[in-house]
Amino acid sequence: MAAETTDLDVLREQARRWLDDDPDPTSRDELRAVLGALPGSAPELADRFAGPLTFGTAGLRGPLRAGPNGMNLAVVTQAAAGLVGWLAAEGGTGPLVIGYDARHGSRAFAERTARVATGAGRPALLLPRPLPTPVLAYAVRHLGAVAGVMVTASHNPPQDNGYKVYLGAQLGGELGAGAQIVPPADAGIEAAIRAVGPLAQVPLGPAGQVLGDDLVASYVERAVAVIDPDGPRELSVAYTPLHGVGAAVLTAAFARAGFPVPGVVPDQAEPDPAFPTVSFPNPEEPGAVDKLVALADSTGADLAIANDPDADRCAVVVRDAATDGWRMLRGDEVGALLADHLMRRGVRGLYATTIVSSSLLRAMCAARGLPYDETLTGFKWIVRAGGGAEPLVFGYEEALGYCVAPEHVRDKDGITAALTVAELAAGLKAQGRTLTDRLDELAAEFGVHHTDQLSVRVEDLRLIAGMMTRLRAAVPSTLLGHPVTGATDLLPEADVVILRTDAARVVIRPSGTEPKLKAYLEVVEPVTDGDVAAARQRAATSVAALRAEIATALGV
Repeated sequence: MAAETTDLDVLREQARRWLDDDPDPTSRDELRAVLGALPGSAPELADRFAGPLTFGTAGLRGPLRAGPNGMNLAVVTQAAAGLVGWLAAEGGTGPLVIGYDARHGSRAFAERTARVATGAGRPALLLPRPLPTPVLAYAVRHLGAVAGVMVTASHNPPQDNGYKVYLGAQLGGELGAGAQIVPPADAGIEAAIRAVGPLAQVPLGPAGQVLGDDLVASYVERAVAVIDPDGPRELSVAYTPLHGVGAAVLTAAFARAGFPVPGVVPDQAEPDPAFPTVSFPNPEEPGAVDKLVALADSTGADLAIANDPDADRCAVVVRDAATDGWRMLRGDEVGALLADHLMRRGVRGLYATTIVSSSLLRAMCAARGLPYDETLTGFKWIVRAGGGAEPLVFGYEEALGYCVAPEHVRDKDGITAALTVAELAAGLKAQGRTLTDRLDELAAEFGVHHTDQLSVRVEDLRLIAGMMTRLRAAVPSTLLGHPVTGATDLLPEADVVILRTDAARVVIRPSGTEPKLKAYLEVVEPVTDGDVAAARQRAATSVAALRAEIATALGV
């Protein structure tokens, strides 16, 4: 009992110190309510003060709540002060450009970041309204900014928000200009954040300059330039931004490119931080695109497209001739389609993906004499692929992220990806063919590369460490009855284990943004006698068996 009392006293003291420094009266009231509910609220209070949100290469991300282990005005003020201080210490000159989505708190966090920047004597440029993350990434390069901040939690639940940092050419180098940060910048910024003193001593300046719509028009113009101006344009598209910020920019881009304006799911068209019609605002989640499919079906659309809430990801849903229903293409399928399309257009240069994506892109590049590279997960690595030896012309990751124009946006971009998918689909439609027809052609040429995932969501992150330890202690010697010919452990560079056989590959790692352990599964099945459907069935059966074997190896 004495120990519990002492722990509560420590928590109360931490909370009181936080209240003294918190600039937001709303979050102060919230924390006082938690304090007033003690001792019953002790677990919640302990969680809020379990430690500060750590600033990493993905920036900050966490639940909107008072306390150091949450996203709130105090945490954002400290983060902004640390970032601005680090930029100055590194000798970076020029403006900081700031974007934000439509989530709860996003605009206030963006405006506070601008005031911290101007308070330190650095110009701050604020995007004119809630806009897609790719527009911010574009603005960093287009405006020659020293860095950019995007306030977004992407496809996280409604109660979350986040804070991502992009560097300009001065500090990020040519490869990293307009890209998310990589080590050691993350550690330097984190150290600068921890060195920030009382928030009352952080000077706040004016709100900064709000940019005009000409920036958005410039982004749209560059996005449209990604595709052939003379290609077919007859295509009916159904679209949803999933209550996010993509609709206005995407529909403007389609119209500017000469495509019919996509039909938009009516009750998902406007930004809404509550995401009321979906249980989870991620197009990959079950049920997330049900309304999109219903719209596509009722309007006879050729194609259905979804962006995630900050429009940096792009999901593609197509009619399945086998079932006469609709199915979402896997990220690896869209990645292969886009790469193949660019190759057929004669786009030469480096094609890149990550270690968890399908090996099909490697096979395509080898057969077509094009340079290829494979990186750790995340676009911060993809856009730096090859170290600059060859210019990057395309990169993708299986989590619905595609970069079809690295000189336009050095990050995943759901708007330009959607335009390029539409260009490909319209060209195929003009020939009486579909995206699935092209996938069958690729399968016939390179074999069926069937990919899937085993995803284990946890409440306690220690369970993930336990599963990785279990795997490393007892690496399977066979998979699907074939000997494991390669077992690669990427520690200490990355917490990743890769297993290979002659026809299968498994990559196991903790998620970088969610409390999940992920196993990425791939089986390659040759096509015999031109029977792609039979090869797909064999591959699907093998992947299902592989999933069960990996689940056993992880103890789930």
